[in-house]
Amino acid sequence: MQKNERPYALSIAGFDPSGGAGLVADAKTMEAHQVYGLTVATAITVQHESVFQGVEWVNVDLIKQQINLLFQKYPIRFCKIGLIENWDVLSEITKVLLVLNPKIKIVVDPIFRASAGFDFHKKVHIDDLKKYLLDIYLLTPNAEELARINEQELDLMNIARSLSKYCNVLYKGGHNETQKGTDFLLTGQKIQALAPKAIVAYEKHGSGCVLSAAIVANLALGQDLHTACQKAKVYITNFLNSNETLLGNHYP
Repeated sequence: MQKNERPYALSIAGFDPSGGAGLVADAKTMEAHQVYGLTVATAITVQHESVFQGVEWVNVDLIKQQINLLFQKYPIRFCKIGLIENWDVLSEITKVLLVLNPKIKIVVDPIFRASAGFDFHKKVHIDDLKKYLLDIYLLTPNAEELARINEQELDLMNIARSLSKYCNVLYKGGHNETQKGTDFLLTGQKIQALAPKAIVAYEKHGSGCVLSAAIVANLALGQDLHTACQKAKVYITNFLNSNETLLGNHYP
């Protein structure tokens, strides 16, 4: 059997029947980067790009079984985690991943609300999150998600700084009204602004999924974190501008 020359990356996320978000979108993104995307399902959703009707969560033991089997066969050094039932489940998943590969880099896209309007996690307190973040390489919240993490703090950058004490943070600027489209990468005490290369004309279902998957794909290709985020930003801009609908096209 011939060896696959492409690096592997793992997406642990929900299944979206429209293919615009979740596992399918992640696999499309990784494929466009010439990375082989492996997938583990955490939820089955009933939705398309503009309607969300419900979610059925996959039992955490079944999630672990999927992960364990993949690690028996494939060398997985990079992983993206999207939709999860709650933060305790996230902790169980990250700990399993670190046992299987102590050097694995885990990127978490904290999905609190579906773009179609369904709330997954009603309330999240920053004090509850801190104990989970030490196992994570990168957290990718947008402005709305940062505001949910700490509703008492009005300065979202302060929230991002607080989180960056425990893991790297990419504060996404898509919902930032003051610096629209500019992302901020926080690594320890360092903050790097990532300005958009082009004006974004359209919104897309699953844009957060695609961005985090693109970051993981670039990491799997050997890029450092800053470069991976920069390249992913170019990719997501092309994805957002690919057409006028809520479902974007993926281009290499």
